[in-house]
Amino acid sequence: MDARAKVTDPEKLALLYERFRDVCLVEKEVWKEIFMPREITAGPVRTNIQDRYDVEIDDPAIEDTLDANIPMGAAALGAAIQEYRAHISFFRKA
Repeated sequence: MDARAKVTDPEKLALLYERFRDVCLVEKEVWKEIFMPREITAGPVRTNIQDRYDVEIDDPAIEDTLDANIPMGAAALGAAIQEYRAHISFFRKA
């Protein structure tokens, strides 16, 4: 069973919201899982290892709103994500 930890760090959340926006724009739908480069604090860096995050949106209407903003571009989707960020959670998979 995968252990998950909810992301609460404001700096990390800002990066995750941006990554979420970019992935949705490329794939043209709201994604439930995103990948970020793994944070390395010491030692050699392997660029092919990524952390996985589950994306949970707690209201289907908000998910529909985000989906509707994707065709309008990065600015519209980014604004919608900021508007509804309290309803979007990221959980890092162990």
